[in-house]
Formats: sequence, C-alpha cells, structure tokens
Amino acid sequence: MPRSSQSIIEFVRLPDIPLEELVAHMSDPRVGTHMPLLTFSWDLEMAAKFVAAKEACWQRDGLGHWAFLADGRYVGWGGFQKEGEEWDFGLVLHPAAFGLGMPITRKALAFASEDPRIPFVTFLLPPSRRNLGALRRMGARFIGETDYDGTRFLKYRLETSGPVGAVSRTA
Repeated sequence: MPRSSQSIIEFVRLPDIPLEELVAHMSDPRVGTHMPLLTFSWDLEMAAKFVAAKEACWQRDGLGHWAFLADGRYVGWGGFQKEGEEWDFGLVLHPAAFGLGMPITRKALAFASEDPRIPFVTFLLPPSRRNLGALRRMGARFIGETDYDGTRFLKYRLETSGPVGAVSRTA
C-alpha cells in the first residue's frame, strides 16, 4: 500500500469505494486504537449507513468527507464536517498508510484555505493521542477539552487564512 509522501493523492467521494474495502479498513483493530466512538462492528450494512450519512453532509452543507486514494489505491477517509458553526477536520487512515497523514492533511487544509466558508478548522483528538507535534507545527492551538457524544476530546483550532493559514498551507 502506498506510504510515500511522493504518492499522488486524490480525494474522491465515499460511494466510489467498494463497501467491502471500508469494512476491511474499519475492522482493523489498529484503526480503533484512537477512535473512542468506534464501539460497534463494521459490516456491509454499517458501511452503507456510514456512506449515506457522510453523503447527507454533502447535500446539507455542500462539503463533507472524502475517500483518499494514493497512487490510485484506497488509503482512508476523512474531511470536513460541520459541527455547529465550526468545520471539524477528521482523518482515518488504513494502518499501512499512516505515513500519508500530513500530505493528505496539507491538501485538505489547502482546500479549506480557498473556501470562504472555512475561516478556521477544528480538530477533535482523544486524550490517548500523545504525538501532537505535527498539529502544533502546522499552527493549530489547543483550545481545551470538549465533550462529544459523551466522550472527552482535546480540541485544537487552526486558522485557514492570514499568517497562521499561510503556515498551514506549506507545513
């Protein structure tokens, strides 16, 4: 599976990915390590509901989650989801593609910096995530802890315009 920062990264819609690939990805126990809300098993029905829910975000908000391809192969999913008045960015990579997190994030943030609806993005990370240096180097700042669906998360914010946004596009 592609892992190189030199990979050609593409964003496609989730319905373009076979449900079996999503099930295999989300059933890998390494994926759930830092996903406290992943409390159920994935099967084809769950994958279909997931894709429908993410597509509903596109219909409602004009933006949502993509599937990520590296050199034409599925490596994960993520994107922007409207949470109240904020756009939250999430990324769930296949374990074999963990090294692609920053290239995919940079491409997504470049997209956000061009969208006038997104003056900043937020990141919700479980407290189990310890390696947050890349997030800080991009210019994200810690806002505090927040509760989401009964689970505690660390919340960060990154401006997508102005001096901090300029750093995020080149980080």
